[in-house]
Amino acid sequence: MDGIDFRVAIVLAPIAVAGGWALFNIGAAALRQVQSFLNREA
Repeated sequence: MDGIDFRVAIVLAPIAVAGGWALFNIGAAALRQVQSFLNREA
């Protein structure tokens, strides 16, 4: 077999999607917090 084993991809895909979604949500909250901090300093 050449390339990636699709069974591995099937197992890792939901984990990658969940991780990406968590980073997206945490990133949005962190960005709001940084913007709030910068607005308070100005």
